[in-house]
Amino acid sequence: MKTILITGASSGIGAATAGYFQARGWNVVATMRTPASGLDLANLENVHLARLDVTDAKSIATAVAEGIDRFGQIDVLLNNAGYGAYGALEAFTMDRIRRQFDTNVIGLIEVTKAVLPHFRQNRSGTVINISSIGGQITFPLGALYHGTKFAVEGLSEALHYELEPLGIRVRIVQPGMIQTNFGGSSFDFAMDENLSGYTPMAEAMGRLFGRLASNPSAPETVAEVIWDAANDSSDRLRYRAGPDAEALLDARKQQDDAVFIGGIKQKMAP
Repeated sequence: MKTILITGASSGIGAATAGYFQARGWNVVATMRTPASGLDLANLENVHLARLDVTDAKSIATAVAEGIDRFGQIDVLLNNAGYGAYGALEAFTMDRIRRQFDTNVIGLIEVTKAVLPHFRQNRSGTVINISSIGGQITFPLGALYHGTKFAVEGLSEALHYELEPLGIRVRIVQPGMIQTNFGGSSFDFAMDENLSGYTPMAEAMGRLFGRLASNPSAPETVAEVIWDAANDSSDRLRYRAGPDAEALLDARKQQDDAVFIGGIKQKMAP
């Protein structure tokens, strides 16, 4: 029986993936900052809840050790924990900027480093990193979020080549708009009343995101793609999740910068 360790498993994509893999006979190490928020998962057979904060090295090491001790080994790591910071770059303090990168990038690296010795010893394992369509295309006011997701794409692609000779696979999953808590506790929006010059753009982005989010995919849609990525024996790197991800990324691939950016500006118009 195989085992997956999931970060950010208390809700959204993480929780859906935990349930999806458990229902298909896998062991699940469901990690989250506050395990009490994952009691629904705790009642499932072959699910182990562990505290893991991607910004806390000790909690990472403890959670990985607990997972291996409980189930014997870990076969797949899903780096899912993260959040989105949006707003004018000027409006963010350096503490908030560092928190975005510490969570979405440094935390992902630290969890991966904690699991890699185990994978390398077994000469097998799969690292799946949750990126976003925002890892290949950008929108105004998203410099921080897109910066982290572009970083995830780059480091994942490099690791794909670095780890393949050791029997370790790396996957990137790129969701589009998903029915998650991204607009709630997983969202950090910054705007300063003294930066009124950005107000028209913020209003335009609100309209654009309203259109893009009018028909979001369910988290289970991403869980299905993660399942495919975990069980794919090929050397494929990127997997898209959701019809809007397919449409937006295909449009980006087929157009040069001027045409694509012009299209985004047009969508932002009243």
